[in-house]
Amino acid sequence: MSTITYDTFRGSVDGKIIASRSTATLEHNEVFIETTHSGLCGTDEHYLKADMVLGHEGIGIVKALGPLVTSVKVGDRVGFGYTHKVCTECDNCVSGWDQYCRNQKQYGFHDTNNGSFSYGTVWDATCVYPIPDELASEYAAPLMCAGATVWTVLTEYGIRPTDRVAVMGIGGLGHLAIKLASEMGCHVVVLSSSESKREEAMGYGASEFHVFRSGEKPPVDFDTVNHLLLCGSGSVDYPSLIPLMNTHGSIYPLTVAFEPSPVPMLDMVWKGVRIQGSLVASRRSIRNLLDFAARKKIYPSIMTFPLTTTGIEEAMQTLREGKMRYRGVLVKV
Repeated sequence: MSTITYDTFRGSVDGKIIASRSTATLEHNEVFIETTHSGLCGTDEHYLKADMVLGHEGIGIVKALGPLVTSVKVGDRVGFGYTHKVCTECDNCVSGWDQYCRNQKQYGFHDTNNGSFSYGTVWDATCVYPIPDELASEYAAPLMCAGATVWTVLTEYGIRPTDRVAVMGIGGLGHLAIKLASEMGCHVVVLSSSESKREEAMGYGASEFHVFRSGEKPPVDFDTVNHLLLCGSGSVDYPSLIPLMNTHGSIYPLTVAFEPSPVPMLDMVWKGVRIQGSLVASRRSIRNLLDFAARKKIYPSIMTFPLTTTGIEEAMQTLREGKMRYRGVLVKV
């Protein structure tokens, strides 16, 4: 098969977005996708100074198939996320937890020459997802990471429709957590640092809204929650969170902080509180999310930018300044 060449956008040592070109020959079970939309994630900021193609919330059209591809066909509209390829053979893959693929170093979760900040990408067909007709591409893109991240917590760790589920932080992750949890039937409790977001949160499906900042005392007459999704700053004061939790409650940190966080072990032991980590979503989880979002008509709140060097830089600056409402989507022009 002839070599495919496609335009991409990379990070760089000085933090500038660099237009570049990637080339590839389609190998066994690989597909070439013409990227039309890409979500913007806070993780892209972490990789901004790396020499790699950025982006992991992609939507596009399959344009070419490598040998033995049977799961998709040319012309299909598909999504692709953080995981480029999994082995499908280790215990984690077989059991459905393929985001924890034990052979990920061999198969590569990080492919420096492919990403959704691009006009094309080469992906393993096993890790692309047909997009339901009911979901427009600009709304499907943020589901590949932001939506999938909160969906994994809501569906894989025993959360029930009868539970009180708190969401702390109304942003790219938090606003989707509210929408998804409320449609699942949960009693959604929103914790925000700003009273100004009350009306919006209630419109997304919240049942309660409280102004609360990490490090403060719980709001007056606050009823404890079974689950708490941390969707705001990666740096939180865990001692201040324990009083919010019911006995045997679970806290889920979904944003990244590189500095260590002190954990109040004695308080956690007294109440049986668990801090549950969660990595990127499995393939099964993403497929289920797309089906659920299409059936329930759950759409992210987005701002769009052109998929160009200047468009990407504008979008990342908007995110950096905290002005994104709530998920940035890059659109090929």
